[in-house]
Amino acid sequence: MAVSEPDWWWMVGQTSKAFRLATESKDGLHWTLRRNCSVTPTQLAITFGALGALSLTVAVFFWFQGAVLVLPFALLELAALATAFVVYARHAADSERVILQGGRLIVELETAGSVRRSEFVREWVRIEPLSSGQLVEVRSGGASVQVGRFLRPELRPVLAREIRQALSKV
Repeated sequence: MAVSEPDWWWMVGQTSKAFRLATESKDGLHWTLRRNCSVTPTQLAITFGALGALSLTVAVFFWFQGAVLVLPFALLELAALATAFVVYARHAADSERVILQGGRLIVELETAGSVRRSEFVREWVRIEPLSSGQLVEVRSGGASVQVGRFLRPELRPVLAREIRQALSKV
């Protein structure tokens, strides 16, 4: 039986039949949330190199024409631009991973290259959206972690519902 377009169009790009945001594997369920970056660090380096070469070419040209202050200001401009690019590149790979594996719920938060990992016992975990559109809180005992920074606010309740649903399955 063929499925009509209105029934299947929303499934394009879905990672799981039961979950909208999760990926199922033999190890369990994974929710991987990443920053939406339009430029990779490599593309950024190429862009910086091209801008730097153009700026230095213009500055050297004016240096030889007698405008000696253009080159120091061009170097200052490139230093400020390099600083901004480094800050951007450090956070381009930031991500959050929520892994449900056996009796454990594992939350990994990667920020600027450092990973913070929290493990929770499946039966003791509570999932709470803090409020409408706010981050999702994973809580167990006295420990808690907030996830959903890289999701649109309207998808955060979906994430909370999916994690709750996965935790309730035996």
